[in-house]
Amino acid sequence: MSDMGSPSPFHQPHRKDQAIVAFDFDGTLTVRDSFTAFLRWRAGGAGWLGGLARMAPDLAAYPGHRDRGRLKAASVKQFLRGVPRIQLEEDAEAFAGQVWPGFMRYDALACWKDWGERGAYRVIVTASPETTVAPFARRLGAEGLLGTPLLFDGDDRVTGAFAGPNCRGEEKVRRLRAAFGEDMQLAAAYGDTTGDTEMLAIADEAGFRRFKG
Repeated sequence: MSDMGSPSPFHQPHRKDQAIVAFDFDGTLTVRDSFTAFLRWRAGGAGWLGGLARMAPDLAAYPGHRDRGRLKAASVKQFLRGVPRIQLEEDAEAFAGQVWPGFMRYDALACWKDWGERGAYRVIVTASPETTVAPFARRLGAEGLLGTPLLFDGDDRVTGAFAGPNCRGEEKVRRLRAAFGEDMQLAAAYGDTTGDTEMLAIADEAGFRRFKG
């Protein structure tokens, strides 16, 4: 038997008078993709190269289907299948603590802090797994986190699959509306790729590739 695991710890109650501000994570708040960096860090040099070699068929197929979710699922299967949830959470915490100083965009953090001081509900909406982004969200003091959920089996180990769609493109909007209601309105949204286009389109203030620091 498999399940999605425990609910995200980052979904504090939202007040009706509270502005909602959505931030993409990878490349927006960070300088590069966090999930790839985490997998590489966790596997080590030799483990990373060996894993990529075994993923050669998946990498070769990508130009044909251009499905990032499919490629990401293959990487989860290769590098994380069978890992206990508690071990993955501990590794993610250690990774976030180690890379934080050189990993976060400081102008993005200033914007994040400014919205917090204005009382906004700040939600990270990311295609990366919620489990690996959670330690960063805790450090940021995020009110909400919506990401791609990993699937865990009855022994609480990573199955090598996702428990839901890749949280990218229209899925970001769907997840936001599921969390905050169909009439949800974003005061602002920030992103850096075409995977954020739909989310930016529903925001009063759209920040595309705003951060460089």
